[in-house]
Amino acid sequence: MEQISKKGLIPWTIGYVKDAKAELGKVSWPSKKTTVKYALLVIGVSVALAAFFIGFDWVLAFGLEALIKLVS
Repeated sequence: MEQISKKGLIPWTIGYVKDAKAELGKVSWPSKKTTVKYALLVIGVSVALAAFFIGFDWVLAFGLEALIKLVS
């Protein structure tokens, strides 16, 4: 915060944005093909996990129902 008060808010903000833009230029961005591949992988894993947990929930609910019918 001391740097902001010495320079002023507006010049500090302008410098910050310029520095951020320069750093973003140095980033090695993935290709479109790689981005699509990983996005589809994330979606696929998410769907698989959702299906697993739906099935697991169904099995537990079915088992609990059967256990309750057995006990009562």
